Amino acid sequence: MPNLRNRLLAGLIMLMIFGCSLQAGGDDLKMTLKDCIVKAVQNNLGVAVEVINPQLAQKQVALASEMYLPQLSFGYGMQSTQSPSFSWIDAGEESTSEYADYQATFAQLIPTGGQFNINLYSYSSETNQNYQTINPRYGSQLTFQFNQPLLKNFGPRIAGRDIILAKNNRDISENQFKENLMQTVYTVEEAYWNLTYSINNLKALQRSIELAEDLLFKNKREVEVGTLALIEIKSAEAEVAMRKADILQAELLVQNNEDTLLTLLNLKEVGLEQRIIPIDEPVFEITNPDLDQALQTALENRPDLMRLRASIENYDLDLTYSRNQLLPELTLRASYWSPGISGNQILYQGNNPLTNIIIGTIPGDSIDALKQAFDFSYRNWSVDLTLSIPVNALFGRAQLARAKLGLDQAKLRLEYQEQQVFLEIRNAVRSLETHYRRVVAYRAARELAEETLAGEEKKLQVGFSTNYQVLQYQRDLANARSRELRAIIDYNLSLAALERATGTILQKNNIQTTALYDD
Repeated sequence: MPNLRNRLLAGLIMLMIFGCSLQAGGDDLKMTLKDCIVKAVQNNLGVAVEVINPQLAQKQVALASEMYLPQLSFGYGMQSTQSPSFSWIDAGEESTSEYADYQATFAQLIPTGGQFNINLYSYSSETNQNYQTINPRYGSQLTFQFNQPLLKNFGPRIAGRDIILAKNNRDISENQFKENLMQTVYTVEEAYWNLTYSINNLKALQRSIELAEDLLFKNKREVEVGTLALIEIKSAEAEVAMRKADILQAELLVQNNEDTLLTLLNLKEVGLEQRIIPIDEPVFEITNPDLDQALQTALENRPDLMRLRASIENYDLDLTYSRNQLLPELTLRASYWSPGISGNQILYQGNNPLTNIIIGTIPGDSIDALKQAFDFSYRNWSVDLTLSIPVNALFGRAQLARAKLGLDQAKLRLEYQEQQVFLEIRNAVRSLETHYRRVVAYRAARELAEETLAGEEKKLQVGFSTNYQVLQYQRDLANARSRELRAIIDYNLSLAALERATGTILQKNNIQTTALYDD
């Protein structure tokens, strides 16, 4: 099954992602964000399940389209009868007959709902009955028939209803798959940046505890020489212990985020001791999203909206079909046929079969009958119209009412979803703007915290500050760095959320599904 899944994913999805740089360094696996997205699309079990649905829907389209394939049918039969003779006119002691026939039919449905048939029927008959003029006898008939409903069941939309429904259902399935794929890509980005944050946050805390340990070491030296009170060591030791506890919590967050990303990527080749090391760093670039443009892009690209529009087309077709089924049946039938007959012609004395005195025969063959039929030696045709008016259409009217309600409901679903998309776009744009301002504010706060700590350390060196104040400013700087990093991560996630909301996250990552239906 894994090999089958890999073949499906390889054949159904084209990933046009360049610059992937998966690197194995020692026990660690270094990966870019693009590496993770590629691995998720290739290995994620949720994607592997959903990717089969559009292909199944495409096979249903092919199956429905087979209704317009021509149909060939053949038949052959033989019959032999024996019965006692009960009349001198019939035969002597017993009456025997040998009969064989065969036919071939070509039938073709046409998009207007009609059917065109060509039928060739031939037979051979031989008997011992008296007074026969041709025996054995060969017959053939070439027939052309055309049947076309003119009211009920008329028209390409009605006749090809199953094909149209299958194509719409295929579009619905493809858009459902795109929704799943978009969510997977966003979830991978979210897990990747969260892991990046937790690793960098751990590094910041480790730097913070190094500063606290350095200060503790200096305090111990000063206590030993008698220039500092013993209480200062206790406060520094307490701060070191607190920061160790913070590191334990940060290490747990790294492990949890790493497991989340590993689950999404489904990397079976990664061992228990291996770690994922994100290579990419979160970027902070100024963006000014236009709300109206983002909304228009979403209306054009969101797969959930496309899915609902295809669903509306199905309900609209259902309504059209229900209305059509209430119409009377008016059917046009036209036929044109050409018979042919041949065989051994029996010559009677005086050209009178009643004498039953055979004086000779003129031989004939079955090919002569076929030749007459194909030469249209005898031309026959018929045209008729049949009108059938249903007396009780109560069930049909109930079906029509159901179709109307279904279409109204589908339109309301689309309208509701468009409102939700508008709300999601507004929230995404607002979130992006807010996180941008947060980054700017936290960056300024971090720079001030660095300057404050540097100044306080200089004051401590000349005796104008205390260890407690320096430790507090160290903690403030660590918190400021963590907040700035979190704000930058949230800003990147807001960008990804906006791309998902506008339906462009697949294009942004150069993921195409144009090969979904290739065999």
